Amino acid sequence: MAVSSSVYALGLEAQFKKTVAGDMESTNVSVLLVDDTSTPDFAADDFRNDINGEIANGNGYATGGKALAATPSWTVGAPAAADRIFYDADDPSWATSTITDAMGIVAFYSTGTDTTDNLFVMSDFGSAVSTANGTLTVTFDTPANGGLYYVDFTP
Repeated sequence: MAVSSSVYALGLEAQFKKTVAGDMESTNVSVLLVDDTSTPDFAADDFRNDINGEIANGNGYATGGKALAATPSWTVGAPAAADRIFYDADDPSWATSTITDAMGIVAFYSTGTDTTDNLFVMSDFGSAVSTANGTLTVTFDTPANGGLYYVDFTP
C-alpha cells in the first residue's frame, strides 16, 4: 500500500544524538493515519503535535497513535541490496473500522505526550484508502523490498 516514504530530519537527528525518548528497536514505536489535508514539513516537524490531518477519532480509529504489535527491527544488507539498512515492523491494522480517505501513515516514538513524541517517517499511500466497517491493514514491504523505509549507502 505505501508507495513512498520521507524521513523527518529532526527525528533522525534526535536518534543520532540519542535525545529521542526511545530507540527504533524499542517497543514504544507507534503509528497514526493522516488524510490528504496533512502538510508535513520534513525539515521542521519534530513532534506529534506538529502533525495535522490525522484521521478523526471514532469508528474503530483512535487518534494519538497505535503501538506496533511487535518490536521493530533493522536489517543490514538484505538479500536484494547489500548497501542498504532496512527498518521493518509488524503490519498495523484497524479492525471493524470506518475510515475515510486515509492517505498515509506516520511513525513516531511514543512517550504518550504529543509534545515529546518524536516523528521519524511518513509513508504516503499514493491514493486514498477507506474502510466501511472493515479492516484497514498497512502492509510494510519485506526488508528485501524496503521495509517501512530504508537508508541507501551507495556512494
